[in-house]
Amino acid sequence: MQAQLHTMNNLFAQLGLPSEEAAVENFIAAHRPLENDIALYRAPFWTSAQRDFLKEEIIEDADWSAVIDELNGRLR
Repeated sequence: MQAQLHTMNNLFAQLGLPSEEAAVENFIAAHRPLENDIALYRAPFWTSAQRDFLKEEIIEDADWSAVIDELNGRLR
């Protein structure tokens, strides 16, 4: 079975955020730079549900982990 690939827009939709390209870019611009000593899921701008989702997906190296890593890099 091949792992499903997710896009940044899909991730934002999964997090309950506006997922249009401009909205994604605006979110990233508004929240960067995220300090290197703060784990992505611990950033203060997430809701508790968003935080839980991000943490679980990263820890389990799940389907979403690649795009979450991409978001992490873009926020640094």
